[in-house]
Amino acid sequence: MRTDSSPGTLPAREHLPAADAGTPVLDVVIPVHNEEKDLRPCVRGLHEHLTRTFPYAFRITIADNASTDTTPLEAARLETELPEVTSVRLEQKGRGRALGTVWSASDAPVLAYMDVDLSTDLNALLPLVAPLISGHSDLAIGSRLARSSRVVRGPKREFISRAYNLILRGSLQARFSDAQCGFKAIRRDVAQVLLPLVEDTGWFFDTEMLVLAERAGLRIHEVPVDWVDDPDSTVHIVRTATDDLRGVWRVGRALATGSLPLDRLARPFGDDPRDREIQDVPTGLARQLVGFCVVGALSTLFYLLLYSAFRQFSGSQTANALALLVSAVANTAANRRLTFGVRGPGGAVRHQAQGLVVFGIGLALTSGSLAALSAAGGHPAHSTELAVLIAANLAATVLRFLLFRAWVFPDREETGPGSGPVPAVRETPYPQAYAMPHPHSHQTTQVRAGEAADGTWRDATLRLQPARPHDTDPGDLR
Repeated sequence: MRTDSSPGTLPAREHLPAADAGTPVLDVVIPVHNEEKDLRPCVRGLHEHLTRTFPYAFRITIADNASTDTTPLEAARLETELPEVTSVRLEQKGRGRALGTVWSASDAPVLAYMDVDLSTDLNALLPLVAPLISGHSDLAIGSRLARSSRVVRGPKREFISRAYNLILRGSLQARFSDAQCGFKAIRRDVAQVLLPLVEDTGWFFDTEMLVLAERAGLRIHEVPVDWVDDPDSTVHIVRTATDDLRGVWRVGRALATGSLPLDRLARPFGDDPRDREIQDVPTGLARQLVGFCVVGALSTLFYLLLYSAFRQFSGSQTANALALLVSAVANTAANRRLTFGVRGPGGAVRHQAQGLVVFGIGLALTSGSLAALSAAGGHPAHSTELAVLIAANLAATVLRFLLFRAWVFPDREETGPGSGPVPAVRETPYPQAYAMPHPHSHQTTQVRAGEAADGTWRDATLRLQPARPHDTDPGDLR
């Protein structure tokens, strides 16, 4: 897995400017290997469709993957007959190799590809590339698994496709619905930074590209497509599936170890609406609430199990205190790590001590509830005790979140020496050095993620600005 960490932060997405006449806005690549029969009707059909419906200049590139039949001759004839058609010959096989080679060399701001069998209805082509032209999205894919898609294919391929996408969701936490559909597009400025990170040169190329893009926070647009499967497809299903599973393992391992410099794909701070400061809305509140609720639900279940166990040999008050103490320690540790993103041993003892103070407040609420229940009912049933404890814990949970956010894990920014102890740093996956531009020159200063240029520590989730001045040049047409 490549680990090149040179600066490559993407510029903000913008609507592509109107191109000069004859300059292609879209480059559609058709990778082929021994497709002498299907190549001509495919290219002719695609060319006719784009001429009739596409409002911008376009190019069709035939990427020949080491064909041994008359495919190269047919590609040369089409290049002569149609001025918008060009062909490229590669002496090695591999769809990913063909796409990477052509896309890396293309000057068109939007790059797409489709399979030569034209299984996808071409009416989906303009909806596929429109979000990229407008600046709304970074990549776009056709999806055969969307609810409004209309698909004709056999049960075996349907099962394989759905099983593969379930594997991606379960192992790589992929959220896109269809990794294998041969109908995708990408902005050139994104491709120039993303493609060097993609290793696969075969059928897994698409999946690896999408997973890395998604993990880097890029926007992937999905278009429902109408699809008619090609019964004469030459794809070797077993070999392709085996290679794909190897690719899933390789990418998953790289993501788990943090060996990929995905910060290279970050958009500038402010391009994402979530980066904007909104008055009276604390930063990260929604994410922290979700994390706190998940941790709280699991902690409550853990607490109730402990209470039931301790209740077997002790009174209700003792069982409640013991169960709450154990679950409070686990709850503080989990919220520290998962909800508030604090990593490392720094401040852990202090956080636990403060968490025990919060635990004391929760103990007072729950113990008071049990005491009131005992005074009212004498000998309440165990189920009644649990119900009262759940209600008391809900009230304690709200108070616990407020105290955790405002007191135990507040957002701090150290302003320099003498400002007090430095809190544990928010984790960044790639704590290597990056080049940051000096505000008054083109010189760069090496700083670590989480460290400001003046040497003071900031929140390590800070996004880095491009190190190359021309990356944000408004005249750049990428």
